[in-house]
Amino acid sequence: MELPLVVGVDGSHHSLQAVDWAVDAAARHAVPLRLVHASLWERYEGIAPAADPERPWEQIRDEEIAASAAERARRRGPDVKVAAEVLPEDPVAALLRAGRDASGVVIGSRGRGELAGLLLGSVSLAVAARATCPVTVVRGGEPNRGGAYGRIVLGVGEPGGAGGPSATARFAFHEAEAGGRTLEAVRAWRAPAGEVTDDLLLEGDPVRAHWARAERTLDDALRIPRRDHPEVTVHRATVEGTARKALLHAAATADLLVLGARRGHLHTAAGLQLGRIAHAALHHAPCPVVIVPERG
Repeated sequence: MELPLVVGVDGSHHSLQAVDWAVDAAARHAVPLRLVHASLWERYEGIAPAADPERPWEQIRDEEIAASAAERARRRGPDVKVAAEVLPEDPVAALLRAGRDASGVVIGSRGRGELAGLLLGSVSLAVAARATCPVTVVRGGEPNRGGAYGRIVLGVGEPGGAGGPSATARFAFHEAEAGGRTLEAVRAWRAPAGEVTDDLLLEGDPVRAHWARAERTLDDALRIPRRDHPEVTVHRATVEGTARKALLHAAATADLLVLGARRGHLHTAAGLQLGRIAHAALHHAPCPVVIVPERG
């Protein structure tokens, strides 16, 4: 049985954008869609409910939010199997639990009560940091969200210790194949002044040595996924500069930015499990961002 794609809905404009994006993704991958509304969003978003003497406000609000999201999803993707449910619990806990039996979780960049000046909602950040499945935060302009560019950007970080292709690279290739999109793998590098290592001494030119190291990292990251997905067109980019700048620049004309995040046992605070690059992308990327958990 195909695992569903879970979408967090709260009735906000951003969550409806997430529904639209998720419907298209579910159609591409031929998986069902599970819409989840957690009834305690107000604890995070700061909304005070209005009293209703006739009927509990929680019941009215929750049923309307879930039903409206389901109707929107069915109109957009009539061939996608859609289920909607209300879970009377904390939204972060509800989505993390739902994500354990899902192909991925999709959420908007902000909730109903987020202040205009905030870049990313607290629920979105917490779920992206802690989920055990890939989490897509839907953000950016309509061309990026709608897949107008036919291009996915993969951020290639430091290699892990487990060997073999990373879950992040496998995810990016699978997405590119399903949508018939090109894949650009980006590896940033810098040559710090005064750094001396064995490979720099052997190379002679520190700048060239750092560039060559970045090229080898790309080679290692792409070798097996390219073999497994030969139909995916891949472009490589080794960019001198910070990873943050290189990835945000590449994402300007991308449908999706794919990044990995290490899941260890030492960190419990949300932001600590994302890493600086993923954290920056979730706040500033001009396109949807998916965070893929990596073990180790």
